[in-house]
Amino acid sequence: MPTLAYALFPTPLGYCGIAWGAQGLTGVQLPEANEAATRARMAKRFPQCGEGEPPPDVRVAITAITALLDGKPTEPTDLSDLVLDMDGVPPFHQRVYTLARGIPPGETLTYGEMARLLGEPGAARAVGQALGANPFAPVVPCHRILAANGRSGGFSAPGGVDTKLRMLLTERARFNGPGLFD
Repeated sequence: MPTLAYALFPTPLGYCGIAWGAQGLTGVQLPEANEAATRARMAKRFPQCGEGEPPPDVRVAITAITALLDGKPTEPTDLSDLVLDMDGVPPFHQRVYTLARGIPPGETLTYGEMARLLGEPGAARAVGQALGANPFAPVVPCHRILAANGRSGGFSAPGGVDTKLRMLLTERARFNGPGLFD
């Protein structure tokens, strides 16, 4: 389904972007360096539409995403009930995103664990590539997937691994292995 419009919204990390269509969210953008850069990224990702006023269900998503990035909720925010329109997303990526959405706030898995849970134990690298192409961060919580031994691994969103670590700390994540900062 086509994207109808997108909007920017402020969060503690900076301005995020969100896009929607008739079937759900078609994209979410973590903050770029500034509001103008986020707006430019959204315009490039969704050239077929412009900015618009978010409908009520998208406002709910904005509130939930902002709460997640705020780091002050009494309970970590769970975004798993937000509806995503994955039309055009490759089938393997859809499987990875669905599995990632099942990881509760504060929990983590490794790329290898994700691959095994998908029934493809040799596909850790493919899992990482799918997460690197994630058009729905943080609704698809790619920040909850770590490299082997509990290390941070990469993070393609602006701010890189620092943003990933901040999001994990906000969720009061528990880590297995030597730790993210090793």
